[in-house]
Amino acid sequence: MHRPALSIVIPCYNEAACLEPLHRRVTDAAHAAVGADYEIVLVNDGSRDDSWAVMQRLAAADPKLVAINLSRNHGHQLALTAGLDLCGGAQILIIDADLQDPPELLADMRAAMVAQAADVVYAVRRKRDGETLFKKATAAVFYRVLDRVTDTPIPLDTGDFRLMSRRALDAFLSLPEQARFIRGMVAWVGFRQVPFPYDRAERHAGETNYPIGKMIRLAFDAVTGFSTAPLRFASHAGLALTAASLLLFVYIAIGFFTGSAVQGWTSTMLVVVLLGAVQMFVLGMIGEYLGRLYIESKHRPLYIVADVAGPVLGRATLGFRAEPVEGVPASSPRA
Repeated sequence: MHRPALSIVIPCYNEAACLEPLHRRVTDAAHAAVGADYEIVLVNDGSRDDSWAVMQRLAAADPKLVAINLSRNHGHQLALTAGLDLCGGAQILIIDADLQDPPELLADMRAAMVAQAADVVYAVRRKRDGETLFKKATAAVFYRVLDRVTDTPIPLDTGDFRLMSRRALDAFLSLPEQARFIRGMVAWVGFRQVPFPYDRAERHAGETNYPIGKMIRLAFDAVTGFSTAPLRFASHAGLALTAASLLLFVYIAIGFFTGSAVQGWTSTMLVVVLLGAVQMFVLGMIGEYLGRLYIESKHRPLYIVADVAGPVLGRATLGFRAEPVEGVPASSPRA
């Protein structure tokens, strides 16, 4: 089977208003970069709007486009994994459907990959137009805290917008974990990875699909997936509380011998509340890690494909299809 020079993988959730201009701009960018030797992979992540209907219409009119409909909303990172697993290109561009990341940068990213002999060209955000000050501030804090606590260096101010070689993608696809933080996983596989600065635009239409709750969940996945720092917090907290206890003992002894000790429950309750809060926090972090071990032990498939429109050229080994699709061999959950 012919492997196209380029695959463009785009996870979509409630992006019906963006899909037609997205398809037009991505097609123009792909033609400018590699001619006709490309494929576009759209993944519908259980959208509640008309996204799947629009994808089917686009796939019927464009033989270069394959549309994948997941059985439900699996989340952005798993939807992206499905697209990466099912694509077949020698180079793979990851881009979101909201057009905040300009597809017109594809040719320059490919040139940077060749010029620097890189396997990954990751886009670094210089500007973030159309985003609130709160979003910009929390994103900046998140990336810098993540850089401090994780064992794997993860580039600052980067999303999933990047160009990858096939060997880098194959290495990524060998990582089976359920709680996925793809930009960290790509950083972990190594190879030569180079930055590509760009200015991020406003959304073309619609609202963000990453509200504060999903951002916090992604942050937890990032920290627990690439760092044991939260677990080490228990030992650091124990040492700090031991030092504080010694100081409190000295204070009580001085008050006892000088007769200035104040009778009451305030200091006692303060210590009890402090110790209880630290213990609950530590238990909560241990519970997060244990919960992830429990989920991983089930060995469930990462995603389930309900329908496919267009030719699928990738391996499709990580996921599971409820029914065989013409031209695509049936797969089963990884053991």
